[in-house]
Amino acid sequence: MLNGWIKNLFSASRSGKSGSALSTLAPAERFYAVGDIHGRLDLLQRLIASLDADCPLVFVGDYIDRGECSAQVLRHLYHLSGVKDREVICLLGNHEDMLLQFLKNPEAMARMWWHNGGRQTLASFGVADETETTDRLNEIGEALRREMGQPLLEWIQDRPLTWTSGNVTVVHAALDPHRSVDKQSRKVCLWGHPQFPGPRRKDGQWIVHGHTIVTDPTVENQVISIDTGAFATNHLTAAEISSGQVRFLSTDRNGVTQL
Repeated sequence: MLNGWIKNLFSASRSGKSGSALSTLAPAERFYAVGDIHGRLDLLQRLIASLDADCPLVFVGDYIDRGECSAQVLRHLYHLSGVKDREVICLLGNHEDMLLQFLKNPEAMARMWWHNGGRQTLASFGVADETETTDRLNEIGEALRREMGQPLLEWIQDRPLTWTSGNVTVVHAALDPHRSVDKQSRKVCLWGHPQFPGPRRKDGQWIVHGHTIVTDPTVENQVISIDTGAFATNHLTAAEISSGQVRFLSTDRNGVTQL
């Protein structure tokens, strides 16, 4: 039963390419992009320990929900982003956005967020959710605000939707292939687009994204997909991206493996 549920979460794996297919990949500098974490602090810590500390580290969002340590992941990234000797960029994911929308309107968002793993996030902050009456939902929202604290909440609210280096843009879910990077809608960046990844963009921009689970990290049509379903598979993936090169590293039972 569980294996079937996990299988249904995955998109069809797309075969990666190398060599001449990567010749146009040209970030301004080498950087790492890390896939969806979903509350797996153990995998996050293991992966970061294996990455060089001398280049930018970009997280694609979805730090919370489904895994058991969502609060701890958020606090860890919040601290990491404040370290002065390393550039750390944490993008907004649709799961962080659901949390923010729940805090604005608990009654409207509770069912959707909790169905997508919000209960695990509440539990990680020590907030109970036994009943779903309107009054109780408002109390849960206020309790969550208190436990998160204003600095962490404001940090989440301030997360950018995209980050670009050279001709490489990192986003949580997708970009509209018919719009420039600076003309993208919030909904597309967080939830996806029906024509993404599709044919390669006419502007030559490479896209790195998470959100859609793949069995293996892949490269195709100038799209690099790195969400390997860490919460269910124990495989949290990072892509090391440099001029003309992509190297994937992923957690496994024995540590971190280059794929």
